[in-house]
Amino acid sequence: MTNLTRRQMINLSVNATAGIIAIPAIAKDDQLRSNSKSFTVGDIMNIIYKEIPGAPFSQTVDTLKSGNADQQVTGIVTTMFATVDIIRQSIALKSNFIIAHEPTFYNHADELDWAGNNDVAQKKLALLNENKIAVWRLHDYLHSFKPDSVRYGVVKKMGWEKYDPQSNGLINIPSTNLAQLVADFKSKLKIKHLRVIGDQKQSCSKIAVLPGAPGGQRQMSAAESLQPDVIVCGELREWETAEYIRDAEALGKKMSLILLGHAVSEEPGMEWLAGWLPGKAPGVPVKHIPTPDPFQWL
Repeated sequence: MTNLTRRQMINLSVNATAGIIAIPAIAKDDQLRSNSKSFTVGDIMNIIYKEIPGAPFSQTVDTLKSGNADQQVTGIVTTMFATVDIIRQSIALKSNFIIAHEPTFYNHADELDWAGNNDVAQKKLALLNENKIAVWRLHDYLHSFKPDSVRYGVVKKMGWEKYDPQSNGLINIPSTNLAQLVADFKSKLKIKHLRVIGDQKQSCSKIAVLPGAPGGQRQMSAAESLQPDVIVCGELREWETAEYIRDAEALGKKMSLILLGHAVSEEPGMEWLAGWLPGKAPGVPVKHIPTPDPFQWL
């Protein structure tokens, strides 16, 4: 508390008698926050809202899945999925705020009864509540940064920033072949296995980067409008875009497909966020924990 002079103490006494307490000038919110390094969950959310035109949105899946906006943040973990293992790692780090890109309870709207009496979802929520962990999904807002932070994260990890016009979604890189492009993705994004359709000797320079799961209509529309050498996706319905690419090749089009996997294709966006947040919330520990691939390759 600010030290008061004798005169200020007298003034306080007089005004208190009159029912009005004169309080010394209060520092601005930004100044207090800078001094105390204290942020609530709501403060962090507002920091991100300020970067997004029209935020907060009236309709969005980006809601708190546990915890509340008023709780003080002891540390932030960014990740793709707030898995049980990542929740436990957050507890060990004494970080009580997880910002996850994808659902926590296995469906788009995070409805706890989406699959009936979901015992796993209920136990997971209990683990979060017992440890006072807030989870916020950051999907719609992350994609609403300019440029799209998820796509930019992939472009940055690949070292393609200078080739990316951020206009129509097409990146023009120095020509390479499909086999080398696959090797680069595996190396730079740390992916063990990739699913690929195409001739490994095909020359590639025009790359359409569509991380995540935008859907077959958007993937095929991009293929038709951009005419890329390669479409790079997170995931797809196998009966849609994969069959389109197979037939396109059979009809003479030189167009290949690389599937990165959903999580690994969007993880760079959450990693970017972990690097961006400390400049906006000084003093709050921020750590990115990658969500590992749940599958084994046999």
